[in-house]
Amino acid sequence: MAKTGAGDNKSFKTGVYKDKSKPMDIRASNIQAAKAVADAIRTSLGPRGMDKMIHAANNEVTITNDGATILKQMNVIHPAAKMLVELSKAQDIEAGDGTTSVVIVAGALLEAAEQLLQKGIHPTTISDAFQRAAHKCVEILSKMATPVQLVDRDSLIKSASTSLNSKVVSQQSSLLAPIAVDAVLKVIDPKKDTNVDLKDIKVIRKLGGTVEDTELIEGLVFTDKSANVNGPKRVEKAKIGLIQFCISPPKTDMDHNVIVSDYSAMDRVLKEERAYILNIVKQIKKAGCNVLLIQKSILRDAVSDLAIHFLDKIKVMVVKDVEREDIDFVCKTLNCRPIASLDHFVAEHLVSADLVEEVQTGSSRFVRVTGIQNAGRTVTVLVRGSNKLVLEEADRSLHDALCVIRCLVRQRALIAGGGAPETELSLQLAKYAEGVKGVDAYCFRAFANALEVIPSTLAENAGLNPIATVTELRVKHASGGATTGINVRKGAITDILEENVVQPLLVSTSAITLASETVRSILKIDDIVNTISW
Repeated sequence: MAKTGAGDNKSFKTGVYKDKSKPMDIRASNIQAAKAVADAIRTSLGPRGMDKMIHAANNEVTITNDGATILKQMNVIHPAAKMLVELSKAQDIEAGDGTTSVVIVAGALLEAAEQLLQKGIHPTTISDAFQRAAHKCVEILSKMATPVQLVDRDSLIKSASTSLNSKVVSQQSSLLAPIAVDAVLKVIDPKKDTNVDLKDIKVIRKLGGTVEDTELIEGLVFTDKSANVNGPKRVEKAKIGLIQFCISPPKTDMDHNVIVSDYSAMDRVLKEERAYILNIVKQIKKAGCNVLLIQKSILRDAVSDLAIHFLDKIKVMVVKDVEREDIDFVCKTLNCRPIASLDHFVAEHLVSADLVEEVQTGSSRFVRVTGIQNAGRTVTVLVRGSNKLVLEEADRSLHDALCVIRCLVRQRALIAGGGAPETELSLQLAKYAEGVKGVDAYCFRAFANALEVIPSTLAENAGLNPIATVTELRVKHASGGATTGINVRKGAITDILEENVVQPLLVSTSAITLASETVRSILKIDDIVNTISW
């Protein structure tokens, strides 16, 4: 066996990791990219936050300050920056609100981690300490929270209003907040349910009018006008049938051409078609149906002109082209099953409703069904807006408000808003860090300081002095004012609960947990490997 020389032994010892700077460079690059994303949306936080105008490649323009919407439409290339976009999506799914806050907190935590790395602290140590700090934060927030009952409608409206106050449509928060609360309360059983399926609340956008014309409808709304030419536009004591078959001449399964050489053959074809449609219409009349909902057909017309003519004569109101994805909602609302064939079109399968009418709004018409007997737990919100940009933003804002109420159904606790919880967390976590030994104490303190980014940004966006405001907040919280926050309307520090600025506990706990998890993931990356695509 050959001896190894001293030089070989030295190369064996030192040759394991020759380039120690590469992981540091990768980590620094990832942190910088992620911070850039956080800085891009930082100005849109809070009631005085700025809006972003997003110009898409297809010349579509969106104006919003909703973090999830901005990041979704941003062209982000760096993989670490994409993690912050995913973080915002995760917060949107989990809580629905706080999508801007979660990214800003993650950016501040990354900055804190960067400073700790420069002190020579190992990334794994920082990562583990941040996880423990996040758990401690959730614990502190839970102690601060005030339980809320779903019968307390005023508290629910306050939290929905807080969510809407930072939106473009904030002036209409007094209208939209009660709509959001009532919509959620109508589709759940407050005693039993622990979650809300937002698919049971159908939000329909209709151009024309103003946001103030937005209304909650206990029933169904079809965005198109009725298909009738001379038929009824208003039906009282309606008998509604939802069909999944077509009232038009059948087609073969393959492409075909029929060449008719003489008039008698042509006449025979038309008679057959007429008899086929007349048979369907007679069955509809026999069942006593006077409102017909027809599912959209891909292969042929859902209802032919001849069928419309016959249905007009027997005074049946027709709503055609009901989208396939809407069928579930329609069935749940009417508490019925769709009729798939003519044989099953009988009186027992029809649904009764007090009124079905075609309503004019601005330049467009829609059909509204109200007073449904044995209706399911669903509601429809008709959102109105004077232009497309306002309409879309009103829809997004209403979705956020609905999500806030959903958070309160899932976890029935409220905390103060206006930067109060973050300041209190920062203070209590810094106190806790004093009792922690070793390197963890540095990490906990850095985590605590990073949380002050929320009150600091709120103050900055409101035109206040961020340093003076945060210092005053610290003093108030240190002397026991746990609910003291930034009152943006007055431009001062006040008890934020008295101003009715409240938010669900789940929004804050979810934001801190998700932000710390994302930061931990970014810290653990020490190399980027490109794969070969075969």
